[in-house]
Amino acid sequence: MTTDRRAGRIVSRVAGGVALVAVGAAAAWAALTVVKPAEDPLTASPFTYVEVTSGEVGSSINLNTVAEWTTVPVGENRAQGVVTAVAVAAGDEVSQGAVLYFVDERPVVIAQGTVPMYRAIGEKAVGTDVAQLQQLLVALGHYDGAADGEAGWGTITAIKAWQKSLGLEATGTVGVADIIFVPSLPTRISLDTEVIARGATLVGGESIVKGLPASPSFTIPVTDGQAAMMPTGTRVEVTSPSGTLWEAFVTDQVSSTETQTITVNLTGADGALICLDACAEIPVTGEARLTSRIVTVEPVSGLVVPSAALVTSAEGTVGVIDKTGTRHPVSVLAAARGMSVIEGVDEGTSVRVPGTTGGGK
Repeated sequence: MTTDRRAGRIVSRVAGGVALVAVGAAAAWAALTVVKPAEDPLTASPFTYVEVTSGEVGSSINLNTVAEWTTVPVGENRAQGVVTAVAVAAGDEVSQGAVLYFVDERPVVIAQGTVPMYRAIGEKAVGTDVAQLQQLLVALGHYDGAADGEAGWGTITAIKAWQKSLGLEATGTVGVADIIFVPSLPTRISLDTEVIARGATLVGGESIVKGLPASPSFTIPVTDGQAAMMPTGTRVEVTSPSGTLWEAFVTDQVSSTETQTITVNLTGADGALICLDACAEIPVTGEARLTSRIVTVEPVSGLVVPSAALVTSAEGTVGVIDKTGTRHPVSVLAAARGMSVIEGVDEGTSVRVPGTTGGGK
């Protein structure tokens, strides 16, 4: 009985001692936790080092540019008979005296004038249409008189010379079906291929000559996010059907609430044509979709570092930190896709970049 009581007292004392030790340890841990200063993020954060190297920074996205011609009727056929040959292709640029097609093997010629061909023009004819004919004959080198609108001896002689040059009988009278007057030349044209084709029959009065502008329109359909990356002036490199790069620039954006789409309009540099002298590569009918590179950030060459290496001071200055912990103020010239071009530090300098594991190297 006495032995059991003594054993109980010993166990009680040991348990109490253990409890006191535990309480003391907990109190010490709590005290350390409360009073321990926060670790310096600069020394506590995992990091690695990269060298400052020469390179280029830029950004772009690839989208399709839509090229499309718009046409307007500019001339009507007056010839009757069978089309025996077509002399021009869609999109060709034509000037005074160009042969468009042949009807019953007789050429139909284009000329500049605001008054349509409505009658035969021969000796003693007077009118604006005669003056237009005289201007054609001057352009072709057959007439050197005044375009006064009066068909005198000099005009008739010039008509005969022109007819001989076309392989026609020199009658001195121009038939109503021989010329199609259009408002402006030179111009690009397209013939209505559903009407003007070898073997087709014409009855006269068909509106078959369509005028084209100097260039097709160039647009890019985009999303809201893409539109935000393409402000006015953004440069676009358009790949032509033949593989040539055409340079274009964003002029404006048009939103359609009806279709919920945004269309970006393009133009050439300083008002030049995007397609330069190769606009005929774009088919006259339908849309041509051309691969394009939209330069959202123009390429800049210089000393390059990851943008993550840049640190900003409380004063707002930007810098990089080298292996010795020294901070070097820098200027950022360009930034894109996680890289920056900087000035203010030497090439080859190792700068600190946050890493994903503890420690450094």
